[in-house]
Amino acid sequence: SAELLGVPMPEGTTRVLSRVGALVEGPAFDPCLCGWDNLARYDAADRAASAGTARVRIGEAMERVGLTAAARKKFRNYSLGMKQRLAIAAALLTPRDLIVLDEPTNGLDPQGTREVRSLIRQIAADGITVFVSSHLLAEVEQVSTHVGVMRLGRLVFQGELAALRRTAAPRVAVRTTDTEAAAEVLGKLGLADTVLVNTDKGEGLVTAELGDVAAEKVTAELVHAGVGVRGLSVEAPSLEDLFVGLTGEGFDVER
Repeated sequence: SAELLGVPMPEGTTRVLSRVGALVEGPAFDPCLCGWDNLARYDAADRAASAGTARVRIGEAMERVGLTAAARKKFRNYSLGMKQRLAIAAALLTPRDLIVLDEPTNGLDPQGTREVRSLIRQIAADGITVFVSSHLLAEVEQVSTHVGVMRLGRLVFQGELAALRRTAAPRVAVRTTDTEAAAEVLGKLGLADTVLVNTDKGEGLVTAELGDVAAEKVTAELVHAGVGVRGLSVEAPSLEDLFVGLTGEGFDVER
């Protein structure tokens, strides 16, 4: 069974879909029409939208995504970031409780990515739930408060991003010219999963799970043992690391 905004589906489709906006894959607009006229066509096709308020709502949607100055510019002359923002404007033509965005920053340059990321935050700040489906985990990490991780069609994690981070232990990373001595100290402190990475310049990196040991104690013990510490940091696992830990990695097709 499934519910959308608390309404059983699919029997509740006509009751609830007008409260949902979406951008799936990429924006599909008439390249010969300007941004405003494209939104007007979208709005006219929406049976739940009022024709009497169309001009006001289109203007507000364009302003919300920062495209007022480009409203009369032909869609084919829009940048990729502008095209994505126009598509999000189309999803916001009428009041929504939920916005579904599929890979909203895919293919964008850094500037376009920042624009769409900022827009997502603004929409969420207005009280609208934004559901983003993406494989760009660095982007997900910057805009999300809650995450869900899928593996082979099953949901293997759902909850706050902070809760997902707590499923993996932070690691301490020691930069030194004496990696073996540093690894020995970390082992005596009871730190697990020690990894040594040596570089061509003589300097290396030793990492290990920090566990319950304070980073200050690690530093003190290293110095006391005569290990030259060039740098020490505590690193939380990235969302990519957590994702791989939940879903596995490799090139074999399981099904």
